Amino acid sequence: MKKIILQACCAPCACYPIKKLLNDNYLPVVFFYNPNIFPYKEYLIRKNELENYCAKLNIDFFYDQYDIKKFYLETKGLEHEGEKGARCLVCFKLRLLKTALYAKKNNISYFTSTLSVSPHKDYNQILTAGRYAQDQTGVEFVEYNFKKQDGFKISRSIAKENNMYAQSYCGCLFSIRNRK
Repeated sequence: MKKIILQACCAPCACYPIKKLLNDNYLPVVFFYNPNIFPYKEYLIRKNELENYCAKLNIDFFYDQYDIKKFYLETKGLEHEGEKGARCLVCFKLRLLKTALYAKKNNISYFTSTLSVSPHKDYNQILTAGRYAQDQTGVEFVEYNFKKQDGFKISRSIAKENNMYAQSYCGCLFSIRNRK
């Protein structure tokens, strides 16, 4: 099996991607870098839920420091953008670049993201961010659209079976404002 870094935002979104990667002969190493998540309590809930799920599956789990100031600095001026707007692309680039740098530092040749499992995310933005991170680091971005073949539905089903915490918003302060 080839190791691949899987950038993950939360446990419910990671369920199907982990399963799919294993089926495709990859060994996922889950990386949690999400400086966008607000408030910090929410960040900890998501991190701990994902870490527990990885432990249950015997999947390696790593995370980088919470740095919401970095997120706000990078997205300054984009606070009023809606979901799938320019702010999301900046956020994806920030997170996927950090993921690719982590892969490079650990001599892992591939990375991908759970972001594409969500029907609330623009797949083209994810591709743009992944390719950007690949160009910056030389680590190959494996282009998975995990929402295909009912990936989102399967992820939610697995999450429900495992009694996982499922959040009601993307993660950032701005998505809280935009939820209805």
